Amino acid sequence: MYFAAQEKQSLYQKLGGDDGIRALVKEFYDIVERDEEAGELHLLHLQGAGIAQSREEQFNYLCGFFGGPQYYVMKHRHSRLKQIHEHVPIGPEMRDLWLRCMAKAIEKMGIGDDLARMVMRNFTTAAETARNLD
Repeated sequence: MYFAAQEKQSLYQKLGGDDGIRALVKEFYDIVERDEEAGELHLLHLQGAGIAQSREEQFNYLCGFFGGPQYYVMKHRHSRLKQIHEHVPIGPEMRDLWLRCMAKAIEKMGIGDDLARMVMRNFTTAAETARNLD
């Protein structure tokens, strides 16, 4: 088979599809709830609809974000990060805390270095997009 004809695997597929994304989200929110360093992020989620809803919405969002089923779009009719987070105060510190917690979750999942770098590159862009404070 020619290399050009080979189908590229999406990050969704590389992360293990729905099961892999759900496991990553679970690990992330377990860190948010239990890690002392993540206290501010945990409080921020508690001010909203709560962690349980955040777990489900992040799963829905990340599936589509990484090239899988567009669950979030099917439910909310869009996936614009700025609009999704307009009610949440996100400055550089909260952005960086979110990224540190996600990096910890990726590490705990045992995701390989190359894939982890690709995923974190996407998360870094998304986190900056969601930032709405200086």
